[in-house]
Amino acid sequence: MKRDARQEGLRWLEQAEADRYGAQLLFDGASYHLACFVAQQIAEKALKAFIYTQGEELVIGHSVEALCRWAAEFDADFEQLREEVASLDGYYIPTRYPNGLPDSIPARVYTQASAEEALRLADQTLRLVQTKVRTQSPGNGD
Repeated sequence: MKRDARQEGLRWLEQAEADRYGAQLLFDGASYHLACFVAQQIAEKALKAFIYTQGEELVIGHSVEALCRWAAEFDADFEQLREEVASLDGYYIPTRYPNGLPDSIPARVYTQASAEEALRLADQTLRLVQTKVRTQSPGNGD
């Protein structure tokens, strides 16, 4: 059964919001590398939420930068966001795997400051998507 585009977008947005809660728990527990990874995931899922609400049926990919470019095809505000949050892509792999970091591990490399910045960028993405999705007229992509 095909899902309604708006409902699918809202599902993705709800998960991004739930992930934000989890990211805060990781941050508060000093798991900064994981907070950085989840920050990337929050932005990715939020952007996918927006793209789904525009009527796209299959939204794949993990790059925040690429998803912002795609979202900008529907709303120019995402082009400015892209320039600001593209650095979140740097948290997708190295925050999880030791082989992405020479002579160290993610748990030692990522700091409170890096997690604060990652969460700030995730929040910026989440707020924009929440505004766009929740002010959209149901049943249309604008």
